[in-house]
Amino acid sequence: MNATNWVKGRRMNVAALSPDRYAKLILSSSRIPFLQVVKTGVAAILAWGAGVLLLQGATPLFAVIAAILVVQPSLNQSVGKALERCIGVIIGVVLAYIVGVTVGQSSWAILLAVVLSLFLGWALRLGVTSSVQIPISAMLVLILGSTTPGYAFDRIIETVIGALIGVAVNLLIVPPVALQPVHEGVAALGNEVANILETMARVLSTPSTAADRTGMLVEARLLTPMRAKAAAALAAGEESLRYNPRRSVHRELLERDGQLLAMLTILVTRVAGMARGVVDHYDDDLLAEPIVGEIVSELTRAAHDLRLVILNADLPGTEPDPVTDELPALTAPLSIAVPRSEHWVLLGFLLEDLRRIHEELVTATDEVRAV
Repeated sequence: MNATNWVKGRRMNVAALSPDRYAKLILSSSRIPFLQVVKTGVAAILAWGAGVLLLQGATPLFAVIAAILVVQPSLNQSVGKALERCIGVIIGVVLAYIVGVTVGQSSWAILLAVVLSLFLGWALRLGVTSSVQIPISAMLVLILGSTTPGYAFDRIIETVIGALIGVAVNLLIVPPVALQPVHEGVAALGNEVANILETMARVLSTPSTAADRTGMLVEARLLTPMRAKAAAALAAGEESLRYNPRRSVHRELLERDGQLLAMLTILVTRVAGMARGVVDHYDDDLLAEPIVGEIVSELTRAAHDLRLVILNADLPGTEPDPVTDELPALTAPLSIAVPRSEHWVLLGFLLEDLRRIHEELVTATDEVRAV
């Protein structure tokens, strides 16, 4: 190894051991909502107070743990965590009681309970949360005194109290709704589809390089992960409204987001295919085709109308791209002559996709106006 390679290797090793690299492993790119932190603290305090009041003389450890774990970003998740927590604790406490009574509270008995708990969770096909909770509960109970009369039963009651308090706090103190990420995801996707339609119009109307066309294709392909992100946000939004007393206020907005995303999903497929076709079949003579000018015009109109649909949807908390004309540009079906040249494959392909995009935009415009 020469000196240059050795220096490069040292630099790579130093970069690999840099603090920033390890910071990314333990730090999150986003924080949980501050309101959730406040509600978790309130739930822990209430669980402690209720445990001390109802189970006199005992430290309400299980109640506080249950309350902290149950406060989740949505009510549906809170209910699920409460059930998983209760099931895991009940099984773990019962198992710890049996082990404690039969073999005592030695260190190897604790290890035996943990191993049995893991296999029991696997045998019962429990979820990850419940399966992990069983050995933790069994270990805590054995350490804190499972052979004490009534101890195991008190821990079950304590967990149920904490779980109920966690759900109640999440329900009563501003029940969370996760709709803003849906609005932002749908608006961003719609604006990006419109941008790519305009980019395609520029590629077909002015001379471009292979790098320009490849860049357009890359941007079109990036629409797929954007659509997946918006779909995930929509699913999270629907989950946040389940069991939520505020769901009737937000249901209509979420349904509108779902309709827009369904329309955009179709457009993403169309636009990606059109970009691929332009890259594969482009040549410089294409700019001389008379019909290309009409296709460019329709691409520009489609981008305009798509932005108008997003603007008229009035998605809360979003800033849609500006629209120069408030009237829809695609007010009539496309009427473009069938191309008669060596480029007929590409041009016909673009025309058919434009026709289908036109239909989707007209339908979406009518739906937004109806709302």
